[in-house]
Amino acid sequence: MSGHARTDRTPSRTVLILCLGGAVVLWGTSFPAAKIALAGFPPMALVFLRMAVATALMLPFVGRIRKARYHKGDWKWLVLIGLFEPCLYFVFEMNALRFTTASQAGVISAMAPLLVAVGARIFLSEELSLRTVSGLALSLAGVTALSLGARTFETAPAPVLGNALELTAMVCAAGYFIVLRHLTSRYDPWFVTGVMNLSGLIFFLPGALLSDPRTWLAASPQAWLAVAYLGAFVTLGAIGLYNLAASHLPAARAAISINLVPFAAVASSWLLLGERLTPLQVVGGLVIVGGVFLGESKPKRRERLAEEPALEEA
Repeated sequence: MSGHARTDRTPSRTVLILCLGGAVVLWGTSFPAAKIALAGFPPMALVFLRMAVATALMLPFVGRIRKARYHKGDWKWLVLIGLFEPCLYFVFEMNALRFTTASQAGVISAMAPLLVAVGARIFLSEELSLRTVSGLALSLAGVTALSLGARTFETAPAPVLGNALELTAMVCAAGYFIVLRHLTSRYDPWFVTGVMNLSGLIFFLPGALLSDPRTWLAASPQAWLAVAYLGAFVTLGAIGLYNLAASHLPAARAAISINLVPFAAVASSWLLLGERLTPLQVVGGLVIVGGVFLGESKPKRRERLAEEPALEEA
């Protein structure tokens, strides 16, 4: 997705950067909030309820969303973005948080931009540099260290499994970012957000009903408050803000903001849950972030000049 031409309705650059910053903070805090909510609700019920909250909050503003002119064949893209996120993404992430800590899951989320680059190479034939491949390999090594250094305790009974599920969730998130590049150039970002919320509402309804809604009454006030926060501020707020920013900024510039999610996740998990990373996990987290920055960094001018003759000969 390339940058969009500036129109009267285009937010200023400052507003767009603030939108990205808000999305990052909200996404980071979603990990401990989901951990709190999972203490009172099964995963499928939790996701359904947060989708219901987000959809209910959008309904009064439906008339204000710019009417979308449907493009023939786009139903496949609209179905695909809903399938990637929230459907498959939350299936893996909510189950990941049952087995690992919110801090570890948050650190693994930093890999999303690198996975986007790999997906863009496979499906969009975009260039994939050696730096990106090296960064991805380094980040995967960091995930391994993060898992090896994990301690098994009541709130994280199987951290290796949980981290693997979170990594799979990031693959789904990468699919969402790639499809978003196409849709935000054709549709209002809040329309896309609404489609995603509705998709999740329908997808998770059967699982929510099978969990026996009568048991939801036993959930603690903290769990209900976490559900409300996740629905209003994360499912609706974070995704809406990111979609808005991504519809006006180059994809790479928008995606790089995801690098800050782990810091918000670790800080909020420490404040809300008292979680701490072991020394080996700190090293693993730093390796992941280092791999991400390596993969997204631009080659030095000297390296680019060295590549130019080879390109000319080709």
